Amino acid sequence: MDMKLEVVVVPVSDVDRAKSFYTALGWRLDADIATDEDFRVVQVTPPGSPASVIFGTSVTNQAPGSAQGLHLIVNDIDAAHDALKRRGADPSAVFHDPGGIFHHAGTDSRVAGPDPERHSYGSFLSFDDPDGNGWILQEITTRLPGRVDPTSTVFASTQDLASALRRAAAAHGEHEARIGAADPDWPDWYADYMVREQAGTELPQ
Repeated sequence: MDMKLEVVVVPVSDVDRAKSFYTALGWRLDADIATDEDFRVVQVTPPGSPASVIFGTSVTNQAPGSAQGLHLIVNDIDAAHDALKRRGADPSAVFHDPGGIFHHAGTDSRVAGPDPERHSYGSFLSFDDPDGNGWILQEITTRLPGRVDPTSTVFASTQDLASALRRAAAAHGEHEARIGAADPDWPDWYADYMVREQAGTELPQ
């Protein structure tokens, strides 16, 4: 039986302020429903996300600002930083952890700049909403094996697809240099590369 994460509840103190903040980031407004002055539900969805975020009045007993470590996945951490800044968030500088596996809690052990080898899963930035709920952006370009079904490749947005095409183009240029000739079957090579990259399987050479 599939169990898909659908909703994350974020505790806020000012619903309208939170709504303005998240929609300014470009998150889709799905619903804003109030049955009375004591109960209101607002739902927003980050671009390309299968899961949505809910906040409102009387939807959680958590203290405003207590949600921490909420992760959003991007394929270009630098572009994401610039987009957040343009849209009114106050993102941290891009960082990585000295251990190179995940990241420590809070701001402990942050090393400035992306992962030196730009390994997938290794580069991060953070930002808070007006209540102090903490979000982390993590750069993932190639999934670990077994995380994605290679028979069902999906790109969540045109930006994701364009980024994957650019990486495939760069890799294909190296492929043509190795074989010493132009590759007439480049569309097939691109497609194979993009499917394998997303699935985390061995990339074509």
